[in-house]
Amino acid sequence: MAKISKRFWFQLHGWFSLPVWVLFCFICLTGTISVISHELTWLTNSHARASNPDNLPEKSKQSLINSLTSEYPTADVMSVVSYEPYLVNAIIFTDTDKPYATAYVNQYTGEIQAINQTTSFIEFMRTLHGWLYFPWQAGYSVGYYLVSAMALVIFGALATGLIIYKNFWRAFTQPKIRFGQGSKTLLKDLHTVAGVWSIWFMAIMSLTGLWYLTQAIMWHNEIDIEEHAPIVSEAQLPSSKNTQAIDLNSAITITKNQFSEFTPTYIMLPEHNRGMYSIMGAGDTVFYDGYSYSTSVNPWTGEIAASKSPETMSTLQTLSHIADPLHYGTIGGIWTKVIWFLFGVILTGMSVTGFMMYSKKLVKVKKPSSVTLNNTAETN
Repeated sequence: MAKISKRFWFQLHGWFSLPVWVLFCFICLTGTISVISHELTWLTNSHARASNPDNLPEKSKQSLINSLTSEYPTADVMSVVSYEPYLVNAIIFTDTDKPYATAYVNQYTGEIQAINQTTSFIEFMRTLHGWLYFPWQAGYSVGYYLVSAMALVIFGALATGLIIYKNFWRAFTQPKIRFGQGSKTLLKDLHTVAGVWSIWFMAIMSLTGLWYLTQAIMWHNEIDIEEHAPIVSEAQLPSSKNTQAIDLNSAITITKNQFSEFTPTYIMLPEHNRGMYSIMGAGDTVFYDGYSYSTSVNPWTGEIAASKSPETMSTLQTLSHIADPLHYGTIGGIWTKVIWFLFGVILTGMSVTGFMMYSKKLVKVKKPSSVTLNNTAETN
């Protein structure tokens, strides 16, 4: 069997990133910003800050909705979203003059701090990074495919890089960055050291990205990962129009009785008389996202029609709910976010230095040598 040369692996390593360099760099950059999008929102948008100088307890979700409907009596509330404790709750609603709006409601004071009818910074960055704002149609988005396919680029660059750079582990204990030997040497050293220190990060990004690609293929082929939300059966509908449905607070209490240490993060209210409260949240698990615990509560009977938790998830559901915390670094709060942000910056920089190195090599190959020029001159 013929031995594959190091030159081949080097060329393959370069071509894993060179043809899609701009797209890959852009996706790395937007992903890096997305990691700290909550913190950037708090820093730049005063209306989104959940100030609590008097150390007040958090109000119930129903009272927050009541605060909104007291100012906007015709509002039709669709959902309530909770972010970090230092960010306000977002109540999504429609109104006669607002086809789609989000109220920023302080969960400690009940004050409506702003009404937003545009995309928030958090949503904008996640959408830009997730599927490049390409439209969704028939269960798929070309942008989602493009972004998730970058996992193959990361994996290929990581694998070929480890083949090219022998004894790479020395960069952990003896990192070598030579500043006085020209730009080519400096770029190579920066790229090598950054790559070695980012092995674990690139592995996580490629594995989670491969899951997103698999997930995209499943969505495209109408293979369900999550079960469809149930609806109230006709037999369970109230016989009298005067019958009152249970309120949101009761539905949340029922869910908390089902799961210990439950914190609601996303709540969808019933859209019609056969709809249910869809309540999602986080528990005491570290590696699962904030939607890994959920219930569908019948608003007429107070029964839990369906529920989900890490203990009852299928393998595909488990992968779906652990991918985001690993991809965005939310497993350990602000500290892991900072680590993911720093290595996101490094990965973005590696795409730039890799392109610069390979482009310099291509220019050198294409540039005619002085011997060739002299021979051409003598011939003429």
